[in-house]
Formats: sequence, structure tokens, C-alpha cells
Amino acid sequence: MRCYQLVEFGAPLSEATGFRPVPTGSEVIVHVLASGVCHSDLHISEGHHDLGGGRKASVAGRIHLPLTLGHEIAGVVVALGPEAGPERGPRANGVAVGDAVLVCSWIGCGECEACLEGDEHLCRAPRFLGVNRDGGYADFVTVPHPRALVPLHGLDPRKAAPLVCSGLTTYSALRKLDANSRLQRKPVVIIGAGGLGLMSIEVLKLLGGAGAVVVEIDPRKRDAAMAQGAIAAIDPRAPGAAKAIRAAVGSEVSGVLDLVGSGETAKLGFDLLGPGGKLVIVGLFGGETTLSVPLFPMKSAKIEGSYIGSPAELRALIDLVRAKGMPDIPIDIRELSEVNQALADLQAGTVIGRVILVP
Repeated sequence: MRCYQLVEFGAPLSEATGFRPVPTGSEVIVHVLASGVCHSDLHISEGHHDLGGGRKASVAGRIHLPLTLGHEIAGVVVALGPEAGPERGPRANGVAVGDAVLVCSWIGCGECEACLEGDEHLCRAPRFLGVNRDGGYADFVTVPHPRALVPLHGLDPRKAAPLVCSGLTTYSALRKLDANSRLQRKPVVIIGAGGLGLMSIEVLKLLGGAGAVVVEIDPRKRDAAMAQGAIAAIDPRAPGAAKAIRAAVGSEVSGVLDLVGSGETAKLGFDLLGPGGKLVIVGLFGGETTLSVPLFPMKSAKIEGSYIGSPAELRALIDLVRAKGMPDIPIDIRELSEVNQALADLQAGTVIGRVILVP
């Protein structure tokens, strides 16, 4: 099998070859049909997150090299370990050889409080594929347990792969804004129109939302957001941008989804909020910001972080997609061997939608 591994932080991925993996215990081997390229892969390859003020959070202590990246994975089950069930005969744990599946990469230890509450994505000893264990930039991926597999039910694996991270992340974040049917009552302000931004417009439609007003500095991505069905796409650096955003919403801003996560965008999102408004921050661009403390009680405002989403939320999203249709975001299909160029294009900001690697 081929795989593309991070062998040194800050360096391009290196091609490696080896034997096709043989499952042990409860492991399942999945032949990868599609693997999405996510901005988180850039943070991992860089080796740190920018905390602002010259501070950086290194990932070296929890990520061991060499590592095969890729956590948005769709494929076909080709082998089951002895504790996962026989390769032939009755299904074990709902999985059989030949099943087309999505791989929920957010696999926890299974024993901590977060895992026992169903929040494996918040586990402090995670086994995330493409992060703590080898992922989907490969011909095959080893999945620790069948519970991490979600049946595709006939969905196109190339279109479905981004649901594992891009779709799940935006679904979970939008649900955090949905108190008292907030999404259905008025448009949401979405900061950033990259892969997450375009996906969030589509997921908002699935949730019956009133629409999205998108804030984006790149004119090409603003155009893409409008093509995706945004009510408006506004340059935050243009004169009178805040007034234009509020006008597009049509009333006080009650919900903002920050998919960039910089100091500048977090401040913009908070400043836009009206009384009782809520800002959900998803992006990991980095930096720091200063907010006026009295405005928290004066606005009765809320700020919440949102990190990926739970396995249960992924299954709920797949059920929603099966009922209402696949999110129709731009997909750029590339060969697995083009992974470094795909990451470079993502770093340069030239990707519209999602790049999907295929073997």
C-alpha cells in the first residue's frame, strides 16, 4: 500500500510504501475511496497552533512522527479482526466485509468521562485517525473498532467524505446556535467562506435555517458563497461593513459563526451581536483579541467554542443528509499523489470548497 506521511514538522509529506495492514483484535481495515483535505492538516504539519501574543501551542507532545494525515475518510471494509467479527457470515457490530462506510475519525479512549458521555471528540487521550493514528492519505486505513464506522447507505463516497469533519463541525456548531429555534427565525452571520463556510450554508439549509449572511475578505469566495445561496456576502474591510451586515440580517444579529478564529474575526463577531446574541468560534487561525467586559452583561451575550462534533452528531447528520439530500459544495477531485500540491493550494487560500484525494 501507499501512504503519504508527515516525517518532519514544516516539511512536505513523504510517500511511503508497505504491506497492506492485517487487523488484530477489534480492528477493521478500510480500503480508502476518498479522503478530504482539511485546514487542520496544515496546523498539524506546521506543528503548532498560534495562541497569540507570541505564544504557540506545540502539537509535538501528542503527535508522533511519522504520521499519515487525513481524517475525512470514506471507503469499503475489506477485513475484520477476530474481535470485530468474522470476515464471512453474520454481521458483527453491524459491519461486514464489502460495506461502504464513512470512518468517524474522532475515536476516544472509551473510558474517560468525555467518552462515557458520548463526547469522544473531547477525549484527553484520543486515538483520532490522521491526528494521533495513521489516517486516510493512504490506500488502506486501520480503524480501531467497528463503532467508528457509519454506513454510507448509497451516498457517493467522494461527496460524503467531507461530512466526517467539515460537515460534522458545522452541524455541531450550528446546533449550538439553535436555542429557541434561533436558526429558523433569522439569518446567521457566517465569518469565512472556505470549505467550512460553504458547507455551513448547506448544512443550514438542511436544518431549515432562515439563511446566511457571509463575511469574507476574498472576492472569489464571496462569489462562491453567493452561488451557494447566501443572502449576502460582505467584505469586512469595506467601509460600513458592520452596518451592511446588520442590514442584510434585517434586524439585530443574534447568531454569529466564526469559522476563521482569528483575533480580528472574534472581535468582529462579538461586536456584531445584538441583545442576547451568541458567538460560536470554530476556526483555529490563531491570535488573540480584546473585548469590552461590560458589554457581556449589557448585551447578555454568549461566546462558545465548538470543536468538531460527537459520533452521535455525525450519525444524526448522515440521517439528515439521507432524508434531505447531500450538501452540494464544490468538490475538487485529485489523485492521492497530488496531496502536497493540495495542501499548498489550501495554504495559499486558492481552494474553493473541498479537495478530495482518491487512490
